[in-house]
Amino acid sequence: MLRAIIFDFDGVLVDSEPIIMRLTQQVAAREGWTLSEADYYRELIHLDDRAMVERLGQLHGRAIDLARRHELVEWKTRAYQEIIKDGLPPMPGAVEFIDKTAARFPLAIASGSLRPEIEYLLEKAGLRDKFSVMVTASECERSKPDPQSYLMALEALGRLARFARQPLGAAECLALEDTAGGVDAAQAAGMKCLALTSSCPTAELAHADWVCGGFAEIDLAEVEAAF
Repeated sequence: MLRAIIFDFDGVLVDSEPIIMRLTQQVAAREGWTLSEADYYRELIHLDDRAMVERLGQLHGRAIDLARRHELVEWKTRAYQEIIKDGLPPMPGAVEFIDKTAARFPLAIASGSLRPEIEYLLEKAGLRDKFSVMVTASECERSKPDPQSYLMALEALGRLARFARQPLGAAECLALEDTAGGVDAAQAAGMKCLALTSSCPTAELAHADWVCGGFAEIDLAEVEAAF
């Protein structure tokens, strides 16, 4: 039985991936590197900022020390905060889907973005109170495709009063993702995953349990029947 839903954030709930991609290209430029859009979406999209900087270095054959990594992450954080100061639009259908599912299930977020960014954008969209649990890069040491964020979300959801008598299992959770690495993370945590093609083509997400073009295509009754 489906008992909880866990959402990725960027590219799933808010239309932020193109902005993050451009900022990542600027991070690369600060090191004298060029990053193509294709390389971003293939190599970096699922990573948090720390892992993103490290992977950039690997792609260009140079290790980036911790101090420089911190400088680059801080620069990107400040630039992103300036861009999102007026909020970002939710993905089409996201608000309606959240309103519908929050009435029936506890909702969580498992994301590689920073907690202040996520909370700010959810507040601007009027969605912050819909989520019982939030796990972000501010708490996680390991980025997707590692399952840490999903396992932490599962643990936090399991502490909710509604699961006191019957503990929540990973197999009772649905994850919503938009990247191959995110799908890998959710499935490694033991969860079924529905992938949205907002950031990656269908072929790259084919290992997900379901692939949909957007929230309007999700047949929640069909999904629930698989649990």
